[in-house]
Amino acid sequence: MTTTSNDMNNLSRIAGIQGAVLLSNDGIGLSAYLLERDQAERIAAACSGVASTMKAISREVDGGRVIRQLVEMDDRYLCIVGCGEGSTLIVVTSRKARLGELGGEAVRTAQALGEWLGTPERAQAQQPPASPA
Repeated sequence: MTTTSNDMNNLSRIAGIQGAVLLSNDGIGLSAYLLERDQAERIAAACSGVASTMKAISREVDGGRVIRQLVEMDDRYLCIVGCGEGSTLIVVTSRKARLGELGGEAVRTAQALGEWLGTPERAQAQQPPASPA
């Protein structure tokens, strides 16, 4: 996992930024910003499940693309944003962050990263055709 990305450096504009992780749809950390590698990998693994669940719920209710999810904690905010077709950006801030600024900058950064990555979702494995008996 790389530790920086020019686009992720734009997140420094968010008050109280604690770090960010860019992950693929299968939960693999692609890049981290301001986080130790082990912590970034744990966050990536946990948030992969959350992002996947939200996509499944959106499909179930015909909600379209999930734009972002915000988790409010006692001492932190966690913003999960889809990037392109096959990756997700997770941004962690202190409660000093202004929610509008956090959401807006996270979405802008995710869009820039999505264009740069162009990571398509993995196709479902197809079953080989049954051989005639």
